[in-house]
Amino acid sequence: MAKALQPAQMRTYFALTEAASLLQYGVQQQLQSEGGLSYVQFEILATLVDADRPLTMTELADGVVYSRSGLTHQAGLLEAEGLITREASTFDQRATVVTITKAGRARLATVLPGHIDVVRGLLFDALSAQDVHALEDLMTRVRDHMRDRPPRSAAPRKTRASSDRDK
Repeated sequence: MAKALQPAQMRTYFALTEAASLLQYGVQQQLQSEGGLSYVQFEILATLVDADRPLTMTELADGVVYSRSGLTHQAGLLEAEGLITREASTFDQRATVVTITKAGRARLATVLPGHIDVVRGLLFDALSAQDVHALEDLMTRVRDHMRDRPPRSAAPRKTRASSDRDK
């Protein structure tokens, strides 16, 4: 049986999850109202701009920590709006390569100032410069520890037959 969390660990866990939920809610509201984007759609566009090169769907899924099927759906929505393109890789016929379009860059540029304002207002305005450095150090260690596990894209896909057996 698992050992119970200590009271300080429990308080920290709840504070972290509540703060993350409140921040994500504020960000989602802003992205939807100013750009008609979900958070994951924003993350896909921002990841593509940051990479400054086309990425495979697997690279995107690992980068945004989203399921393959969910990412495929979101990419389809972005492609239908002309914000990204998807095409077969010239190097690996099994891979799909995603590229951000000029319209995608423009949509990202539209929502970015408001996004920065929301993040600054909800998160960074409550912290000193020293707090920001400490939080960066802590969250980087936690993220890296979590990312030491195999990426979600490495998990075996569930087939209809295996999901029927699990019932």
